[in-house]
Amino acid sequence: MSTSTFLISLLVFITNLTLLLLLTSVSCTEFIYNTNFNSTNTLLHGNATIESSILTLTNSSTFSVGRAFYPFKIPTKPSNSSTPLPFSASFIFSIAPFKDLLPGHGFVFILTPSAGTTGVNSAQHLGLFNYTNNGDPNNHVFGVEFDVFDNQEFNDINDNHVGVDINSLSSFASHDAGFWGGSDNDEFEDLKLNDGENYQVWIEYLDSRVNVTMAPAGQKRPQRPLISEIVDLSEVLLDEMFVGFCGATGQLVESHKILAWSFSNSNFSIGDALVTTNLPSFVLSKESILRSTGFIVGIIVGVLFVLSAAVVIFVFFLRRKRSKRKDEEIEDWELEYWPHRVSYEDIYSATKGFSDQHVIGFGGNGKVYKGLLQGVQVAVKRIPCDSEHGMREFLSEISSLGRLKHRNVVPMRGWCKKDRSLILIYDYMDNGSLDKRIFDDDENTIFGWEKRIKVLKDVAHGVLYLHEGWEVKVLHRDIKSSNVLLDKGMNARLGDFGLARMHNHEQIAHTSQVIGTVGFMAPELIHTGRASTQTDVFSFGVLILEVVCGRRPNEENKPLVAWLWRLKQRGEECSALDERLKKRGECNIDEVKRVLHLGLLCTHHDPHVRPSMREVVKEGR
Repeated sequence: MSTSTFLISLLVFITNLTLLLLLTSVSCTEFIYNTNFNSTNTLLHGNATIESSILTLTNSSTFSVGRAFYPFKIPTKPSNSSTPLPFSASFIFSIAPFKDLLPGHGFVFILTPSAGTTGVNSAQHLGLFNYTNNGDPNNHVFGVEFDVFDNQEFNDINDNHVGVDINSLSSFASHDAGFWGGSDNDEFEDLKLNDGENYQVWIEYLDSRVNVTMAPAGQKRPQRPLISEIVDLSEVLLDEMFVGFCGATGQLVESHKILAWSFSNSNFSIGDALVTTNLPSFVLSKESILRSTGFIVGIIVGVLFVLSAAVVIFVFFLRRKRSKRKDEEIEDWELEYWPHRVSYEDIYSATKGFSDQHVIGFGGNGKVYKGLLQGVQVAVKRIPCDSEHGMREFLSEISSLGRLKHRNVVPMRGWCKKDRSLILIYDYMDNGSLDKRIFDDDENTIFGWEKRIKVLKDVAHGVLYLHEGWEVKVLHRDIKSSNVLLDKGMNARLGDFGLARMHNHEQIAHTSQVIGTVGFMAPELIHTGRASTQTDVFSFGVLILEVVCGRRPNEENKPLVAWLWRLKQRGEECSALDERLKKRGECNIDEVKRVLHLGLLCTHHDPHVRPSMREVVKEGR
């Protein structure tokens, strides 16, 4: 035997011996369900049911949530050790569409401390988290999601993906659903998660690496995993956890079914014991499709289309003519503020036909273009508006927004309406947005301490002007670093008033829709939908913490506000200071504490404890 062969054999022996010793220190868990789920061997919550010995997480109702688990908590760590036990899980699933219904949202394989449905939401939260606890490290949840809806708030890559989740629905790692095949494992084959087909999944955790693999049920396990990432679960998993599944629907509906399931801490080939033959099929048959309401309606519509084509064309041109006249109608208030209106043709020409090459950003509710209008560089934001009522509501406030004049507020140069779009024109800010000066990798562009403090003071004066310095109170509702723009002199100006609303002083805004950016929204705004000056103060507080710490609000699945409050309780808040500022050595530790204290006060969970913007400005002098 060669020396190299001997060393390899010795290494394998030591690894296996270590694993054996580790596993013998606790009682290991192993089980197999082959289409034999029942109320004795499965813990059910919410809408989860067992139908013909198959675990079904969600039913045909909208906003359904189902959770199902192995009936007992399993040990996930050896005694006197923080190193998680290895495990191998395999299961066969089907996401079955319903005839006549559009499918959504998805399901998750999870290890979690709690089994019930308390603290979880349906729809995009997949029955795993809710608005307030998503991203909280105290969740202690590890999951692998099978998601068929593209939620940009969670940075989903598309509407058909697999992701590894750690305490958050913003996946640690994700990939298009599918598997690697071919002789060299270099040919990727897509799989559609919710087509009703049966798919087998293998999830393994060993030596701090998680591997996720999937393939059509009955097919040999691919050699190359779909996802393979180093993940340290020592701080995530508790000593004992529930293992199982959760799933949810929203306005879109599908059935999430688990046909077979195996789990072991020691046998990494246990997935081979799952029966993959003679399984029921949940693919909609062609006959079902032919008899479906959608198909029948399609035939009827097709026939009627031929008969009504002439009428449709006539109505189209008639409405187009009327719409053009309507776009040119003058609102009552325009007689006084007419100079703010700009012709659509001029804006179209200024942005080269709203060319993608002129896109300089994406606001909370529309694209932003750079343009040249009458020899002056401008920023043009195009906002879709769904209804005539919404358009008139917006227009009634533009006359006021156009009159806002303050050195720390981006001035509105003009506006235009076209079809279902509202177009706002602002002065172009030469030095871009603040977030690039805080998070950019280029050390030459990163702001130092003094510039960061000046920016915060500028923004505070701008927000104070909106709240108190004008004839009506203006609630910005989306204060964040990407909405703070820098002019030629590096003066900060608060911009993007696409979400702003005017209210009489002392009036609280009521809305049925939560508006803002995740991480910057006050907890009461999420729960009640009521915007106020205090919710703007909360967002400004998050901005302070963001600028001082050099961290985004939900970076690395660690909510910035909650993290800072925990450090504050331990008297360690200054450790959160941006590492690049520490290296420069230009910060006074007492000033850092004072600024962080102000930011935390602004983000206090009780809105009555938060200071007003006038008090903030006074404190910042």
